[in-house]
Amino acid sequence: MFPRLSMKFLPPALQNRRYRLLWLGLLVSIAGTQMQLAAILWHISEISDQPIALGAVGLVTILPVLLFSLLAGVFADSVNRRRLMFLTQTAMAVLAALLGWATLRHLDSLWLIYIVTAASASVSTFDLPARQSLIPNLVPDSMLTNAFTMNSIAFQLGSIAGPALAGLVLAQLGIGYAYLINAISYLAVIVALVLMGPVDQNLADASSRREIRSVLAGWRSSVSEGLSFVANQPIILSSMLLDFFATFFSSATVLLPLFSKEILRVDVFGYGWLVAAPSVGAALTASFLVFTRQVRRQGVFLLAAVAGFGVATVVFGLSRSFWITYAALVLTGATDGFSTIIRNTVRQLLTPDRLRGRMTSVNQIFFRGGPQLGELEAGLLAQAFGPVVSVVSGGVGCILATIWVWRRYPELQRLRGDEPMLAGARTLGG
Repeated sequence: MFPRLSMKFLPPALQNRRYRLLWLGLLVSIAGTQMQLAAILWHISEISDQPIALGAVGLVTILPVLLFSLLAGVFADSVNRRRLMFLTQTAMAVLAALLGWATLRHLDSLWLIYIVTAASASVSTFDLPARQSLIPNLVPDSMLTNAFTMNSIAFQLGSIAGPALAGLVLAQLGIGYAYLINAISYLAVIVALVLMGPVDQNLADASSRREIRSVLAGWRSSVSEGLSFVANQPIILSSMLLDFFATFFSSATVLLPLFSKEILRVDVFGYGWLVAAPSVGAALTASFLVFTRQVRRQGVFLLAAVAGFGVATVVFGLSRSFWITYAALVLTGATDGFSTIIRNTVRQLLTPDRLRGRMTSVNQIFFRGGPQLGELEAGLLAQAFGPVVSVVSGGVGCILATIWVWRRYPELQRLRGDEPMLAGARTLGG
């Protein structure tokens, strides 16, 4: 009686056992991943004082996405998503453990960091479409917005805890242990996938329970179908373009080690809290939305949120105060968190289940390509003109990109959020 009574006080999506298991596992794993990301940037800044060395992280991360993302979407629609996630999570754990072992044995170098980062990004490219597409198979349509809101909360809570823990671990134990702790954190998702049991899904066609060799043989037509679908959905396409350009111009947090050391003059603890600041803002936004059934005038609010993201980035670049910088970074997270929830929900509801993996893989190129290429751009500009110019110009570019999307795609402006779903988009849980 007591467990059943307590469930109704949880957010709707968490009342679903299988989604609750995945959510708890992701919460732990994301904290470990974000701790490793913060540790990698600090690690690189310890090896090299060149801004371009930090910017190169974006390059080695985005190349696997560009190479494998479309194929990853075909896999997410053609094989069992839960099993695919089990393999990807295991592989990422092994790679994190390898980097930790090498660092503790003093075998670390810039090239090793870049190689392991690229390998992890390759595996993650297959993990994300499977994970995003699995969620509509776990909850009914009526809970999908709430599920993606809860996903955002898990990501932001993990992104707060991870960098904060990174500051502690880096100061007390060392960089290598941050990588090892991340490797252990992947076990949380692996255990959740085992406990949730089989999950039904609408595979791409009646013969899609075939061998991987057959999946690869038909990948071109499958990719073409996914690209054609996205190209003919103006709301989905415009939201992807908005995501790409905004994050490309405003992906300046990669320069936080330089701001921490050279401008704000804070130690590794202060650095950890600055890295976590955007996630604080995003978590506050998600907490506000978690019990909200529907956001009206979604298109207008989406555009306003991305423009606000650009303004906050400009303030971050101009600030010389730790607390003003912290507040600006919190605001970047709040605005980006809101837009992310809206974008993810709309895309999933407008996409048939058999195409969700491929739609997510196309989206992955935009939303991962933007920040990763933006990190390279930020590093190049910082190398040439200094970190302040890099960050401020990025914020201005984000605002201009938002204005372009607003003028180019009037369909996005008119998006209310209560439009009927595309035929066939109904989830198995609905």
